[in-house]
Amino acid sequence: MIKKIKDKDKEDWENFLNNNKKKLNKNSVKKKDIKNPDKDKLDWENFLNNKEKIPDKDFVHKKNIRYEKIKKIDLHGYTIDEANKTIEQFIHKCFDENVTKIIVITGKGLRSKNAENPYLSKDLSILKYSVPEFIEDNKILTQFIIETTDAKIEDGGSGAFYIHLKNKNKFKE
Repeated sequence: MIKKIKDKDKEDWENFLNNNKKKLNKNSVKKKDIKNPDKDKLDWENFLNNKEKIPDKDFVHKKNIRYEKIKKIDLHGYTIDEANKTIEQFIHKCFDENVTKIIVITGKGLRSKNAENPYLSKDLSILKYSVPEFIEDNKILTQFIIETTDAKIEDGGSGAFYIHLKNKNKFKE
């Protein structure tokens, strides 16, 4: 069944179309500059010839980033005095080279012969305990150090520890 369109509906439809055409004309895109039809081309050529550098958003050079530089020292077999002198020199050297983290391997002290001597403390005679204590008591070394933490298993676990050093460039005595 086909319905016939009434005259009133036709009139309403034409009014609707006429009103929308007026709106389109108001919101329509601006017409190109008739006086200068090649303006876009000129703008593009000016852009290409411009010597001014445009920053690359994908590559941002970050000056404040301190890349991690790690050094490792193994103190197995050292006496306490040798270990203390060696670690002191090593920390100074690493600080001068702007190293961020030192992995100090002391061992767990399970094979230490000092445990047999009744006149020596078991804990303090083992490098695992004596080296960190030496570092904490040395005021010169503590100026260079942010913190000392236990090492992860892959770096030696309970037989090692980390020393995180301050940035030499920002260091103030």
